[in-house]
Amino acid sequence: MANGGAAAGKLTVAETFSNLREQGKSAFIPFITAGDPDLVTTSKALKILNSCGSDVIEVGVPYSDPLADGPVIQASATRALKKGTTLDSVIEMLKGVTPELSCPIVLFTYYNPILKRGVGNFMSTIKQAGIHGLVVPDLPLEETALLRSEAIMHNIELVLLTTPTTPTDRMKGIAQASEGFLYLVSAVGVTGARSNVNLRVEHLLREIKKVSKL
Repeated sequence: MANGGAAAGKLTVAETFSNLREQGKSAFIPFITAGDPDLVTTSKALKILNSCGSDVIEVGVPYSDPLADGPVIQASATRALKKGTTLDSVIEMLKGVTPELSCPIVLFTYYNPILKRGVGNFMSTIKQAGIHGLVVPDLPLEETALLRSEAIMHNIELVLLTTPTTPTDRMKGIAQASEGFLYLVSAVGVTGARSNVNLRVEHLLREIKKVSKL
């Protein structure tokens, strides 16, 4: 299990959730696409979100084929890519801003950019940049072994995803393997605004609490 902050004196994602649970509070976790409209603005926005009381901030790395994302985030990623935003430039920006943030950063990126860099090298790099957690939406549980072992080695909390259609036994495996928190995709399909909340969410949350250590 990952432990210890990536930045001295800063809580991990798991510790943040534990503190909130003890206080009977829910977590405020905003999402922002890095590089939209540019990385300088992203850095400023992260500082503002931090000062507004964010418990964790999720930073999305723009990707050319974001299968899990809806039209709003896809458009945001397209704008960022047109400005020349890359994984390297996002990490460099975060390296400069994380020392000024009191809340942990969770990086959201697809697997191909990680694979191109090399999993071990990637984990080492984001660790040095002060990143605490990682979400890789297009990697199924069965293919996470290398990513999980490198994440544990570098004290990066690898957050896994479950959905309303995930079988119970599989959900148990995902919940037990996930670090920091468990990402429940509350609706089938891509991300984005919904006119109503899936009626199964409350049931799913109860089921997850039964099997999750988080």
